[in-house]
Amino acid sequence: MNILTILFIAVGLSMDAFAVSVTSGLTIKKLHINNALKIATFFGMFQAIMPVIGWSAGLGFRGFISGVDHWIAFGLLSLIGFKMIFESRAMDSDKKSTDPLNIYTLLILSVATSIDALAVGLSLSLLNISIINPSIIIGVTTFMFSFAGVYIGKRAGHFFEKKIETAGGIILIVIGVKILIEHLR
Repeated sequence: MNILTILFIAVGLSMDAFAVSVTSGLTIKKLHINNALKIATFFGMFQAIMPVIGWSAGLGFRGFISGVDHWIAFGLLSLIGFKMIFESRAMDSDKKSTDPLNIYTLLILSVATSIDALAVGLSLSLLNISIINPSIIIGVTTFMFSFAGVYIGKRAGHFFEKKIETAGGIILIVIGVKILIEHLR
């Protein structure tokens, strides 16, 4: 898998964290750089760790499904992508306002926004791709998007939130289709 594809996966995965960061920026009364760094660090770390966990889990049963691994990767990425698109269309009344700087809230949000990365890590193990570079790129990309998202949320509000999450879902679906086409050729 080339670096550009990994970067697109990283951008797609970071959209959930970006959308939550935008919302967090809206709710923080007095925004300081430490607040943005705290949120970005949590999201970036979890997005970097979860693919490693998924990849490690996938190693255990890769031999059993090596003939259909590309279909599984396609299915997982498409499922994640459609889930992101669906969630971006969810009613705003379903979303609760919480303190995004509370450590427990940050842990919950970090896990929730990085579950997709776990599935991507599983997909990468099925495709026999090393996890080191993708994990680092996903973590750093998410950190940067989350950091910017907090400030964008403070300035621009909800305008971008749904559009960004939808775009992230579309990116993951396109990458899933690309993997499928490459393996079927």
